[in-house]
Amino acid sequence: MKIKGLRWWVIALIALATVINYIDRQALSVLWPYMGSEIYPEKNADELKQVLGTVSVVFLFSYAIGQALFGKIFDWIGTRLGFVLSIGVWSIATAMHAFAQGVLTFSIFRSILGISEAGNWPGAAKGNAEWFPSKERALAQGIFNSGAAIGGIISVPLIAYLATFLSWKIIFVLVGVVGLLWLVPWLVLVKAPPIKHPWITDEERDYILSGQKVVSTDENTDVKQDEYVPSYGEMLGRKESWGVILATAAIDPIWWLFIVWIPTYLVEVYNMDVKALAIIGWVPYVGAMLGAWFGGLLSQNRIKAGWSVNRTRKTVIVLGCLIMLPSLLLLSNPGSSNVAVMLMAAILFGFQTAIGSIQTLPSDMLGKDSVGSLSGFAGMAAKFTAAGLTAMVPILTAGANYQNVFILGAALASIVMASILFLCPKIEPLKSTK
Repeated sequence: MKIKGLRWWVIALIALATVINYIDRQALSVLWPYMGSEIYPEKNADELKQVLGTVSVVFLFSYAIGQALFGKIFDWIGTRLGFVLSIGVWSIATAMHAFAQGVLTFSIFRSILGISEAGNWPGAAKGNAEWFPSKERALAQGIFNSGAAIGGIISVPLIAYLATFLSWKIIFVLVGVVGLLWLVPWLVLVKAPPIKHPWITDEERDYILSGQKVVSTDENTDVKQDEYVPSYGEMLGRKESWGVILATAAIDPIWWLFIVWIPTYLVEVYNMDVKALAIIGWVPYVGAMLGAWFGGLLSQNRIKAGWSVNRTRKTVIVLGCLIMLPSLLLLSNPGSSNVAVMLMAAILFGFQTAIGSIQTLPSDMLGKDSVGSLSGFAGMAAKFTAAGLTAMVPILTAGANYQNVFILGAALASIVMASILFLCPKIEPLKSTK
């Protein structure tokens, strides 16, 4: 049996895994403004933010460790088994939230969730490098990234709606089961990398490999040429690697600012109940979804028009940051909830426009056997900075004043541009300096 366009089925499954990933992690953020007061009836709004901030920081630190850990795991055991391990564990961890009793048990289960969910990102970067030629990688990354936005669009109204009928404990079990069901089509469809997959057409295999650094193969051996697979020391000695790491570390906290705090912000500032949150809380993620598609399509269009990878990646990244900057500053005083969610949509549009190209940089510069490692290092750094900002939010927003946080977000967008423009002088396959 041969399947035409098999690579698009693979990236669609990875995007679906990302949708599930975000539903699982968003469940706590959506439910917390209501379940938090049930668990801690004696605490006020600022104290409840502190609790959510604490367990979110634990999640992010664990996520950071998981990024580096799973980057190496995916390079070691491959994309197929790497995803099985990652999504299997995170689905079980999500269901275990139903048994949490307080900060300690929530932190334990969020830690397991964070470590395992982190595998989704280096795994997607590696899957993209394996299944797509370089000219299609930004579009594939955009499709995958849109899964995060779709997860946000679905999770807020879905979880809020379920909360009107079911207890929060049952909701955590249900969303955990969904991830385990995803394993079935993944194991059936993704039997091997494209070079050895029995269901891929010869035309698609040749098309994929012609745009990669693998130039020939026989039945038993992959023959690789021009593959730059540096040691950790050599990788971290390159300024281009630090450009990727710093850009990722600066842009990621902007995303997590909204992922963790949108429901709390809307409830605290605009006094929304669960039904109002279900009606309006998903709107920012529509901007994220459109930005993921826009960034991917723009990159593909410019490369087809003859632009270099260097010019294309930098243009798209800078454009995304220039969209975020004024929107973050305007969000300091939006005036109404409707304006606030529209500005959030613009910010997440800009974020997703830029992040897809940032995430393709490891595969633009390194051999496939190092893509997961650099992606993991960048992801780990990003989660440390996101954890830092998450820990600061309850302090910076005491009394429901979010102005300083959004100004800080604008400064981070500026750092992203500087990292790419000054530390990555030319985005192209790197060569050994030895």
